[in-house]
Amino acid sequence: MLRADPRSGAVAPLFAALGDPTRAAIIGRLAREGSLSLTDLARGAPISRQAVSRHVGVLSEAGLVHAQKQGRELRLSVRREALDPAAAWLSDISAAWDDTLARLADHVGTQT
Repeated sequence: MLRADPRSGAVAPLFAALGDPTRAAIIGRLAREGSLSLTDLARGAPISRQAVSRHVGVLSEAGLVHAQKQGRELRLSVRREALDPAAAWLSDISAAWDDTLARLADHVGTQT
């Protein structure tokens, strides 16, 4: 039986939003380039500006993107702190695997 990890509810929407390659690419681009307008994000994209806008909406709903109005333009940026729960969860999973592998190595070492 699975035991519920209370953090799963917090990280699941983040991973769901990042699970789409287009949304992951948008986050990557914003992380590399900083604040961009929707027009900047859509420029050169293989999808329409409206499709980029829909993807940004999903990222925004997940709390990963912050939008700020500057004049007539909407500037988008990554909310880096929103990624912290996912990073901590992945770190815990990694540590658990390290522990499991260490116990396996100890067990195998005692068998030889």
